[in-house]
Amino acid sequence: MRDEQRTTVGRRDFLRKVGIGTVGAGATLATPLITPAQADSETDDEKRKARYKETDHVKAYYRVNRYPG
Repeated sequence: MRDEQRTTVGRRDFLRKVGIGTVGAGATLATPLITPAQADSETDDEKRKARYKETDHVKAYYRVNRYPG
């Protein structure tokens, strides 16, 4: 019975150490990926321009799916 308890405790310790090592490695790898935020490069006119364009393929999609035109 003692052997079973020692095995279980050893297994738990192993999983704890592996978990801590994984978290530490993940934090180390993620650190260089963080970059400072940058402001938008669009001008006010570009921000206000119309972005949606009803082209021929969009009209065909609406027609095929019976959306009101």
